[in-house]
Amino acid sequence: MKFSMLAIAATALAAGVEGFSAVPAARVSARFGVRQATSLKMGAATEVDKMAALATAANEARGLAMDSIAAAHSGHMGLPLGCAEIGSVLYGSQMQYNPKDTQWINRDRFILSAGHGSMFLYSWLNLAGFDLPMEELKNFRQHHSMTPGHPEFPNSEHNTPGIECTTGPLGAGVSNAVGFAVSEKMAAARYNTDDHKIFDHHIFALAGDGCFQEGVSAEAAQFAAHEKLDNLIVLYDSNEVTLDKMAEYTQSEDIIKRYQAYGWETFEIDGHDLNAVEETIAAAKASNNGKPKFIKCNTIIGKGMEETEGTNAAHGEAGVPYVDKARANIGLPEEKWFVSEGTRDFFKGVQEKNQKIYDEWQATYKAWKEANPEKATELENAVNDVVPSADAMIKAIPEMGDAAEATRVSGFKVIQEIAKNVPHYISGSADLHGSTRNYINDGGNFGAGFDKSYAGKNLYFGIREHGMGAILNGIAYHGIFKASGSTFAVFVDYMRPTIRVAALAELNRVSYILTHDSIGVGEDGPTHQPVETVSGLRVIPNLDVYRPGDAEETVAAYVSSVTRKEGPTALILSRQNLAQNSAMPAMERREGALKGAYIAKKETSDLDLIIIATGSEVQHALKAAADMPGARVVSMPCVEVFERQSDDYKESVLPSTCTKRIAMEAGVTAPWYKYASKVVGVDRFGFSAPGDIVMKELGMTAENLAAEIATMN
Repeated sequence: MKFSMLAIAATALAAGVEGFSAVPAARVSARFGVRQATSLKMGAATEVDKMAALATAANEARGLAMDSIAAAHSGHMGLPLGCAEIGSVLYGSQMQYNPKDTQWINRDRFILSAGHGSMFLYSWLNLAGFDLPMEELKNFRQHHSMTPGHPEFPNSEHNTPGIECTTGPLGAGVSNAVGFAVSEKMAAARYNTDDHKIFDHHIFALAGDGCFQEGVSAEAAQFAAHEKLDNLIVLYDSNEVTLDKMAEYTQSEDIIKRYQAYGWETFEIDGHDLNAVEETIAAAKASNNGKPKFIKCNTIIGKGMEETEGTNAAHGEAGVPYVDKARANIGLPEEKWFVSEGTRDFFKGVQEKNQKIYDEWQATYKAWKEANPEKATELENAVNDVVPSADAMIKAIPEMGDAAEATRVSGFKVIQEIAKNVPHYISGSADLHGSTRNYINDGGNFGAGFDKSYAGKNLYFGIREHGMGAILNGIAYHGIFKASGSTFAVFVDYMRPTIRVAALAELNRVSYILTHDSIGVGEDGPTHQPVETVSGLRVIPNLDVYRPGDAEETVAAYVSSVTRKEGPTALILSRQNLAQNSAMPAMERREGALKGAYIAKKETSDLDLIIIATGSEVQHALKAAADMPGARVVSMPCVEVFERQSDDYKESVLPSTCTKRIAMEAGVTAPWYKYASKVVGVDRFGFSAPGDIVMKELGMTAENLAAEIATMN
């Protein structure tokens, strides 16, 4: 026996075990009361050994968190200490995973929504056998370590195994978890068969008070309940403490009743009672009743450090001076970053159990693949994000024609072709399919009830832009589908935090379809007319922002959004009709747009002037330049892609020898001075009138552009 008899006895007493015999125990109901339950199945000493091992692991995880935070003099002790029993049960008993294959598609997913408590996750990944060495825990929050301050999805900066998503703003992670649950349901519906089940995993998220105060979690929770995502289990670290004050200072709701009203199955337990945590999570996993699960775990923040536990001081590193005393109080030796041989052996046993599950699944997958070769190819392409090349795709999509057309309408035609070329592409809208025009014909609708099924490619998010953005990220993190979501461009500020995180996390599986892109919206007035919005997106690092000027550029924009590997793309599309640049072959426009900028009209005499335009203003630039032999028109649908081109290409489009340049966009002017000495734009809010009148009054015409050019030397 590697666990002390004291530990076994303490665990047995806590569980209500007398002489290892079964006795009645209390269990929390599926609502929030306590009721008598059947006897605990702990008649065997091996079960008590397991509970002792979980208790020991919980305290050793506390020690790892305290030591790492103390070494960094930075970090959050409260959650790792307060949720140690939850982590112990998840990683030591209830989750299926394989640390040797961190990309196993049927692994359970764990999302730490309260990302400030990152040492919780790093400690458990180390104990569970993931390739996260103790040296990396010792380097917590240090430059180039695998243990950054908040968990980060594997990217060019960090590659920490076992991190399922980047969690920063509170509420985002629990909302991402809804996206994971969507993706799992969709994968199961598409790929499971009557003979073989290859998707049946659960999504776990751990979140705190701040996550549930943020509105995004409410949006996602409503969606999850409405679509009956019963594969989702959210654990609420209810410690009654927020950063500034005790939680009662800013909240007084009954969160259990709120989630019941949404349609969730709810539980309330003592988050430090290993048996309660174990039993409740097991019950939640077994309940396939069409309801997502919400487990309120009543905990003590910073448990084990008496100087700070239960107070808002436990939120940060205020407990660092008390680490040695706290470690001694919970029975840890003086050795820092201590993990007992017994705990290591216990988790070897956990790995063996999970390896057996993994091996059985591999056998099932092999049989499924042999029986379903076409499905297998599609799934493996989806997991590996295999798509046709951009060159192949722009050649496969039919030419769009010469008729004037809004780029949102062009986008509707293009998205049908994208869905054919990329079977794992899905799309959704925040109640605006009819306007944003991103519905995939014959794709079916995702969800429960009505005409929906979990195999559907079209998601109806309701009027929930922030929730939509977080759910899209979750789908992308899950690693099977490519997801896009749509709304009016002016409403993108509701979901901007999720776009920023997608760019930071380098999520190339997500894109945004943002229509009604300028003052051309017209009658709806300035509340719905973006002027600063597009430029505001362009300043987000690693986000490609495409604002195509005609239908063929729209083809290139969509193709780029599904072939890009480094991050997300925003597609900015017009409400109003735009003229086509039919004087230039369609393929040349597509190829040029894929490079971010290109010569849309070449000068017919010595180069004297360069007109740079984007989106709906390209047509005005072409018209204004028609009678100017020395004028070159450059269409620049995507600044970011253009900036990634070779110096030679950029010089060929914008030669440094020509300094007489003017730019035009129906938006704020400041960003364009990088390329031009004069800019025709809109540095004010618009007004309510027909779109063409608003455009004319605010100078967005070929005539005004020509007049401005005439003033240039």
